[in-house]
Amino acid sequence: MKTYTNTGNKDTRSGFGAGLTELGQTNENVVALCADLTGSLKMDDFKANHPERFFQVGIAEANMIGMAAGMTIGGKIPFTGTFANFSTGRVYDQIRQSVAYSHKNVKICASHAGVTLGEDGATHQILEDIGLMKMLPGMTVINTCDYNQTKAATLAIAKHDGPVYLRFGRPKVPNFTPENGKFEIGKAVKLTDGNDVTIVATGHLVWEALEAAKVLNDNGISAEVINIHTIKPLDDKAILDSVSKTGCVVTAEEHNYLGGLGESVARVLAQHNPTPQEFVATKDTFGESGTPAQLMDKYGLNSSAIQEAAKKVLKRK
Repeated sequence: MKTYTNTGNKDTRSGFGAGLTELGQTNENVVALCADLTGSLKMDDFKANHPERFFQVGIAEANMIGMAAGMTIGGKIPFTGTFANFSTGRVYDQIRQSVAYSHKNVKICASHAGVTLGEDGATHQILEDIGLMKMLPGMTVINTCDYNQTKAATLAIAKHDGPVYLRFGRPKVPNFTPENGKFEIGKAVKLTDGNDVTIVATGHLVWEALEAAKVLNDNGISAEVINIHTIKPLDDKAILDSVSKTGCVVTAEEHNYLGGLGESVARVLAQHNPTPQEFVATKDTFGESGTPAQLMDKYGLNSSAIQEAAKKVLKRK
């Protein structure tokens, strides 16, 4: 089976920062707004190089969304930056009314998503944001897996006409996708070929899926791994093509199993090809304080959990 090399652990939020820096140099219509978290969102370089296009709004996230929506009327492409919890839950009404309803070209960029936010605890570890955002008509939802892919996604969404939710994280995670690789919104990436089980993963769980696939392969189970970086619009064809071969699927995400990637995949299967499915995700719960590794282990968001889910779903074929 095809293997992937970790070229060095890097945080996905830094991939966003690198992409934003490049956009500042190449697209004069790109503007950036931040809610008092410039360093955490890695927006410092953009601010330093383009102070006339950077707006520090303070801890006023609702105002930030309203400002961003207004800027699109003059042809600007606003990128807003704050934690995922504050990018969605705190400002949902503003996003719905001012951005989604009128299809404004706002890029909502959200860091510190999921339990890998770590020690800040449940109040900051949003696990519902993908569900919230994918339900908004016309909203594109992207959840990247590593530094390189996050940078590529940041560049890609600047060219996309319409609102986007871009989700990334705080911790340093394996960086394994190609540098300067092509990012196509709505197009899944098949990472390994397999015949026994499909593993559909997103975000930080993609690397864990690859690790699980290696162990499964060593134990005689051929796993096909698909990186779903775009949860909406979902690449239905990639999923259906894979499960038509394997006959079962595991979905893996750092999100509540209610409303996330798993439910989106289940909808596609129910409509077109009912297939046994197991969910690796948090189970209708909030997080808690701890290191990212401790929390991923406690909530079953790792390679071992994916392996167990694969063995379980194989028995249901």
